[in-house]
Amino acid sequence: MAALVGGLAGHYAAPSSGGPGGVTINAVTNSPGAAVLPSGMSIPTLVHRLLPSVVSIDVTGGGSEDQGTGMIITKSGLVITNNHVIAAAVGGGTITVTRSGSTKSLPATLIGTNPIDDVSLIRINGASGLPTITFGNSNALEAGDAVVAIGNALGLAAGTPTVTQGIVSALGRTVTAGTASTTETLNNMIQTDAAINPGNSGGPLLDSEGDVIGMNTAVAGTLPDGTSAQNIGFAIPAATIQSLLKSLMAGESVVNHHAFIGVEIMSNTPTVQAEYRFSISTGAVVMSVIAGTGAASGGVKQGDIIIGINATTINGAQDLTSVLSGLHPGDRITLKVVRGTKRLTLHITLGTQPAS
Repeated sequence: MAALVGGLAGHYAAPSSGGPGGVTINAVTNSPGAAVLPSGMSIPTLVHRLLPSVVSIDVTGGGSEDQGTGMIITKSGLVITNNHVIAAAVGGGTITVTRSGSTKSLPATLIGTNPIDDVSLIRINGASGLPTITFGNSNALEAGDAVVAIGNALGLAAGTPTVTQGIVSALGRTVTAGTASTTETLNNMIQTDAAINPGNSGGPLLDSEGDVIGMNTAVAGTLPDGTSAQNIGFAIPAATIQSLLKSLMAGESVVNHHAFIGVEIMSNTPTVQAEYRFSISTGAVVMSVIAGTGAASGGVKQGDIIIGINATTINGAQDLTSVLSGLHPGDRITLKVVRGTKRLTLHITLGTQPAS
């Protein structure tokens, strides 16, 4: 339970003999001005439009309780959220959701899990005719684009999400995040300065049109040297979420074998191609190579574009992650890369995903 304490601020006007007690009170009745996004839409308008498709999530299981946020994606009540939000329910716990503007909690059922990408799917029991979110084009994002985050920040009050505003600070980030018991490494993340807090996980990151371009997932905390990060949050791109929906709707649960290649990547797109002057517009761009890993030993270099693993074509970062999820430490793979204008074939031995 969190207790919030705020200070009171007032305005004092010069005394006047004509007012009660010799004090003149000034007041207006017009509404405060709404913050306006580059699209011309006001933030209150965007929020009113999206809130019906956002839910607060409460999960109990294994002696613990967690809160988070979810987004309704079908009229029948399918809700997408982070896997770490519902993790306590995997072993038989309970999940309830509260729709925005309501105080009534509704039971929900776990449908599919993907701990590798930190995405899961639940269903609100017996639901129909629900409003849904619309996915935007996360591949078209650029640093500096305006965004709005909505979520059940700090789990303060189910059904009353918090709204924050910011911009896209960077793209293609690799983030290692976790709790006291688990960690995860996520690639190709959106970085934003819109305030994100515990409880926001699973909620929407919206563009200025009100479309979902990401799922709020992690926030930078304190670095090993004691430095506290400020206004650095991360969201899973909408394109990644959409690529996972088919398997999640089928009830699949991904198993993490912890195979590790040793690169930090981002999806290649026409925008990325133009920025870096790459010769192709697809694949997974290697942003950095981690020393001492299979990728480093196998000759992978920063700036390489991975276009294939064994017989599988790699069109983006998500494809690479999906292929690795089915492999094991010690497996030897054939990696096809584009380096400048050359196409190379490298042989890599996978290692074990580090614990942190």
